[in-house]
Amino acid sequence: MTSADTSAPDPRHEFEPSPRWVRVRFAGQIVADSKRVMLLREPGRLPVYYFPWEDVRPEVLVPASHVTSCSDRGTAVCWTVRVGDQAAEHAAWSYPDPSPPQLRLGGYVAFEWAKMDAWFEEDDEVYVHARDPYKRIDVLHSSRHVRVVVAGELVAESRRPTLLFETGLPTRYYLPKADVRMDLLVPTTTETRCPYKGVASYYSVRTGETVVEDVAWYYRHPIPECGKIENLVCFFNERVDALYVDGALQPRPRWSVADEGAPAQGASARPARE
Repeated sequence: MTSADTSAPDPRHEFEPSPRWVRVRFAGQIVADSKRVMLLREPGRLPVYYFPWEDVRPEVLVPASHVTSCSDRGTAVCWTVRVGDQAAEHAAWSYPDPSPPQLRLGGYVAFEWAKMDAWFEEDDEVYVHARDPYKRIDVLHSSRHVRVVVAGELVAESRRPTLLFETGLPTRYYLPKADVRMDLLVPTTTETRCPYKGVASYYSVRTGETVVEDVAWYYRHPIPECGKIENLVCFFNERVDALYVDGALQPRPRWSVADEGAPAQGASARPARE
């Protein structure tokens, strides 16, 4: 009997290449810039980008005395990110000698999202954390009857809600303001950011002497993900002779284009007549 291969990937973790160009800015300078980042996805945790050391400016990383230990990764070495007279303490980490299940983490460094000034995927700024490519959001118009009661008061009622379905989260019901008792809503200064939807502003509800803080929200300018590709042309990587990005030949995807409703490979290259 042969011993088990302890270097095999842990099925609870996904450490995979990302096709996105990712950059990190701190103190007005780009400190990491990579078109070959790795994305670590773990159950119950936010996804994290890991950068090859060659794509990180080495002079901005100052060794920190702080170390942490993780049972399934090994010992993490922490780094302070310093640019000029600005520093973010313990804002980066790496695993110089990772445990066998996560040997692939060796040779990469990660940054704490909130301690950096800005993150970019391609040329778009991204907020809060890296986007999970396996997370889905669907927004659907509905004729369901929705009623909202707060502090014993009916504050909204609608038969024309918009339902937002987001992987791993409860269904959210977005209602027209005409169907909401706006006289009971008090705008607050609270704002939150979502990498998938944008910047949310909040309302409290006031009924008599009762105030329920930040119980409702709205997106004044949500991220128009699908609108960004309007009238643009996209080619199937699987069926062209070659596709280059920044001069580099891109590998052909392994999945079947038929899964996306497109003609299977081998079909006639001549356009069908309408």
